[in-house]
Amino acid sequence: MTLLVAYVDRPEGQAALDKGMEISKKRGERLIVVNASPGGAKDDPARVEAHEGERVEKLLRESGLDAEFKQFVRGKSAVEEIEALIESQQVSLLIIGLRKRSPVGKLLMGSVAQELLLSVSCPVLAVKAA
Repeated sequence: MTLLVAYVDRPEGQAALDKGMEISKKRGERLIVVNASPGGAKDDPARVEAHEGERVEKLLRESGLDAEFKQFVRGKSAVEEIEALIESQQVSLLIIGLRKRSPVGKLLMGSVAQELLLSVSCPVLAVKAA
């Protein structure tokens, strides 16, 4: 089976990555860390820059885990990309990071985390940044 971490370059993304690596070590399961963005002309703050992707790849390589980093920027939403990976990779657990938001912020901005919690077909572990 495979563990999947939804990664963004923010404290909540790092918290999800740390927890994913910890669980992968304990269970001996493969780990996929994914960053997904629709791309296009609009600048997406969730999209990981090249240097950050390289940092994550190096961290995974040095961990000794069976792990890889994937980044998708091909017009689909992050939720669509993650759902497709869950189905194709037999994911046993999705790990996401959460950040504190005001009720108005939740109403106006929506939430990828919330959409994932409600739509994916596997268990989801939500972790908070320290």
